Amino acid sequence: MIASDSLFRPAFGLGNPHLQTLWGPLWRKQPPLERRRERLWLDDGDFLDLDWHGPHEAEAPLVLVLHGLTGSSNSPYVAGLQRQLGQRGCASVALNWRGCSGEPNLLPRSYHSGASEDLALVLEHLGKARPLAPLYAVGYSLGGNILLKHLGETGSASPLQAAVAVSVPFRLDQCADRIALGFSKVYQAHFMRAMLTYLKDKQLRFQHEGQQAGLATLADLGSLENIKTFWDFDGRVTAPLHGFESAEDYYRRSSSRYFLGEIAKPTLIIQAADDPFVFIHSLPTANEMSPSIQFELHAKGGHVGFVAGSLRQPAYYLEQRIPQWLGELMPLSPHHAAGR
Repeated sequence: MIASDSLFRPAFGLGNPHLQTLWGPLWRKQPPLERRRERLWLDDGDFLDLDWHGPHEAEAPLVLVLHGLTGSSNSPYVAGLQRQLGQRGCASVALNWRGCSGEPNLLPRSYHSGASEDLALVLEHLGKARPLAPLYAVGYSLGGNILLKHLGETGSASPLQAAVAVSVPFRLDQCADRIALGFSKVYQAHFMRAMLTYLKDKQLRFQHEGQQAGLATLADLGSLENIKTFWDFDGRVTAPLHGFESAEDYYRRSSSRYFLGEIAKPTLIIQAADDPFVFIHSLPTANEMSPSIQFELHAKGGHVGFVAGSLRQPAYYLEQRIPQWLGELMPLSPHHAAGR
């Protein structure tokens, strides 16, 4: 584990973890990013939307970017990273988890923190679409948890050359407890509103389209009233929709902390000790992590924050550090060499 205070210092006035966490979604402004959307149809009849950016050359390094809970490819940290990667000659593709691209997905199930089977399908697709491109992945929060779980499940067989995970909820049960404390209850309430609204929108879509089987599956969940915590939601919604026995079973089988010892590909983990979603005791110890993992622990940074510079000219550490770290592992290509 590397103490990394020398690498990142928060912007003056943004030392508070909640200001770090909220800066991106509330105050960050970004120019439009030119992207091409691809719809990937799945064998179960559902779909995933992929948003491509950067060079089209067959051998250009390709980075898959995975957003967090209730996010999308439009989340500022996703679009910001894609822009920086493109400027360095790397292609990137942002995955929208099921139902996150602007329209409800077609099945009662959605996505969750352990959905590594969907990630595996996307990686297989990318390998076929660009077989000559070295493949990398970056995951944030929920996306980081899924990414680490995949890396642990597949070991040396993963098609990824290397990976980066940021602000990871290593122990989902403990994070469900953490987000129910203090000011973090504000985030919990936001997530509950977003996820319950999505479920109700899906019910309306099923009603409009006459999808009786889907309606029946959602009706079997029972009343959605009085769902206020992650334990409530994951016990009453996530678990039954995705084949888990309970919230406890879902958390145990999906928490990435249990998979870290089997990771075989070079992996950078960037975490803040003041993350308002994650207890410090939820972070893995050195003996739990494989030798392939480099762990950067910063004193500050919040949850997917890491805003440096100043309030007038903010700088985004993740969008500097991640391309720099990946670039050290990438084979040189004409585009990549020009970006160095």
